[in-house]
Amino acid sequence: METTTGEKPTSEVLGEISALLDVVDHYSRGLASDSERLDLLSSAVLVSGRCTALTQQLAAEVAATQAAEHEHGTSATTWLAHTTRLTPREAAALLFAGRDLTSYQALTTATLTGDVHPQQARAITRVLGDLAESLPPAVTDHAQQLLIGYAAEFNSSELSRLTRHLLEVLDPQTAEASEAERVERDHQRAVRGRHLSFHHDGHGTTQLRGSLPTIDAELLIRLVEAHAAHQKRALEALDPRQPLPSRSQRRADGLMALVHQHSQRALAPSHGGDRPRVVVHLDYDRLHRRCTDAQLLHPGQLITAAALRQLACDADLLPVVLAGASEPLDVGRTQRLVTPPIRAALETRDRGCAFPGCDRPPVDCQAHHITPWWDGGHTALHNLVLLCPYHHNVIEPSHDPTAARWKIRIHRTGIPEVVPPAYVDPTGRARTHARYRSPADTGGPARLSPD
Repeated sequence: METTTGEKPTSEVLGEISALLDVVDHYSRGLASDSERLDLLSSAVLVSGRCTALTQQLAAEVAATQAAEHEHGTSATTWLAHTTRLTPREAAALLFAGRDLTSYQALTTATLTGDVHPQQARAITRVLGDLAESLPPAVTDHAQQLLIGYAAEFNSSELSRLTRHLLEVLDPQTAEASEAERVERDHQRAVRGRHLSFHHDGHGTTQLRGSLPTIDAELLIRLVEAHAAHQKRALEALDPRQPLPSRSQRRADGLMALVHQHSQRALAPSHGGDRPRVVVHLDYDRLHRRCTDAQLLHPGQLITAAALRQLACDADLLPVVLAGASEPLDVGRTQRLVTPPIRAALETRDRGCAFPGCDRPPVDCQAHHITPWWDGGHTALHNLVLLCPYHHNVIEPSHDPTAARWKIRIHRTGIPEVVPPAYVDPTGRARTHARYRSPADTGGPARLSPD
């Protein structure tokens, strides 16, 4: 029922919005002009923002009245996640956003009317939160009005950086001191809020999410960027099926290079009586059937056989082979692991990643079994080669034995050589790393493999 001011109950409005979305004629946009499409998108963003603001306001009201606790005996986060199929993290974020928004009445009104986007509102609440610790309430209210006005020309990122400017406008005499206090508060807040979490999506990807104080993050950024810049793609750059990595992919490679280097040098502290290792639990028969049902790291997490083979080729792996009754047959089979003497001989021979064009040093490389250990290959110098993690993945045998992949072998002269797939070189000419053709590195004669 409509009120005397022409307003409608929230439930009725939401029902009408949902009903209108059900009857949108999506096919009619096929003849829309470019100008019309731009106008439609702009309008949709505005409507979406207003709906988001209403959602956040409703979330704040549910939290404030403890409606979920009274009605269902659970927290608002638990109820919201269960009812709307949000994750607990997403539900909590919505409730926090609603609480922050409704703390400022003028900002709430501006967001509900569409004058301020929800992302801008989020930035404004953070700025106001900083100012509230330095300024009296009346001055903070003035800052709220100023920020709402600034939202007409600044995006959320720009608004979030206006704290210093507002201090200079509202309280110029104490701006310098207040800014120093704010910087210190920001640092302490960053230290308290530091975190790192890992989320497995169930499809072979693990998402990293975290927060670090800027001064600490800067060191990590520099290390990752250094490793990313050091990564060379060499021969595979000539491979039409090997896409060039993006900058973010190079950073991901750089992070993993940092991890592999740390692991290879055994720098990690002991954990559970030993330094961190990967333990794979496998049924012996399934191991010979390419281990497609293997569980790795977490119960129920499945990976492809090719990925498991690469892990099984890591010299620091502890295979745990189980009998039919799940009784351990062998843990850390010594004939499987690359011993220190073999590793030393391997590093002396290969002097780094054996893939042509790669300059990763031995300490950054893994010992790769040319004939896989699970397929009867021996842990011996003639069956091992050093490869960096990236090229280990390029060389590692595929789940499909007919797949066109790079292969590696030991020439009769005793040096590694790689054979490209036919789509790269139909002749299949083997290629060796330049370091094996130059006597300058060792002071001895060059060791050449035939073309």
